[in-house]
Amino acid sequence: MERQGIVKKLSTVLGGAKKPTVMIVPSDNWCIQNGYSITYDDQGSKRTLPDYKGALQGSSDLLLVVGKLNTLMADRGFPAKNLETELKNLESESAEMNMLSSKESGSDVAESPIDVLKRTAKADIIMQLTWSVNTQGPKKSITFNLQGLDAYTGEQIAGAQGTGSPSFTAELPLLLEEAVLAHLDNFNSQLMAYFTDLAANGRKVKINIKVWDNWDEDLESEFELDGEEDELGFLIENWMEDNAFKGDYHLGDGSETMMKFDVVRIPMYYERKGKQRAMDTRRFVNGLRKYLKNGETEIESKLYMRGLGEAWLILGEK
Repeated sequence: MERQGIVKKLSTVLGGAKKPTVMIVPSDNWCIQNGYSITYDDQGSKRTLPDYKGALQGSSDLLLVVGKLNTLMADRGFPAKNLETELKNLESESAEMNMLSSKESGSDVAESPIDVLKRTAKADIIMQLTWSVNTQGPKKSITFNLQGLDAYTGEQIAGAQGTGSPSFTAELPLLLEEAVLAHLDNFNSQLMAYFTDLAANGRKVKINIKVWDNWDEDLESEFELDGEEDELGFLIENWMEDNAFKGDYHLGDGSETMMKFDVVRIPMYYERKGKQRAMDTRRFVNGLRKYLKNGETEIESKLYMRGLGEAWLILGEK
């Protein structure tokens, strides 16, 4: 009955719209400790990232753990994206999708493999799991740490930790279920509280405005857009105030060549042809791109996504 109540509450929170999806992944710590990592060149800096594909191919235990958690979450009303399936979908993307290039100058900006995975899977919540098996004589138990992360911002929005009771069973999925089950409903309640906030106040995303090096203008140049004349940076900020959910945004930093909106609240949904559709960062920032292009000066720009929750709009050319 309690599980049914959770599913019912979740539907109420989201107004009958599409339910949030989850994707279970092993934590960075688990991957690196077990030898599943890759080195990624982030514009000249080396970063170590988890190798999910290698982990799934090399660890049968991981497949069992992910499968069990997928089932437990689906039973509670959270559709689960399968990590292995999403990685296969990712492989079908062309190499060009991992790199932003200006059509004119050839300038580029790399996107990390993890960002590409998030953008491709489009799960609302990343559930990151770390676990270890404890042995006490003939009995075994699991100690786990489960973190719910907003796939858009990377913020931790829910957490659960614990150790299951020692058991004679040697089956990892059963040990995991015994350890996690007592904590899962509270974990889901934390997720629900977060999504209640999103429904009331909008989803948090990041938006960076930049300019191409070869553009003759910058954010301090004067423009006239929709009857307003001002520096371009102020015109963009006015657009944010008009279009952010309840006008809620924060400009963290700015100069003549960049504006960093570290928090912009966007609506969860929008209406098109009488139907409610899910809003995302790309569609929201595309509205800004159109606003800049439709002015008398027709400012060209390149819209580029880093994962789900961060967009770069680079001004001056496509």
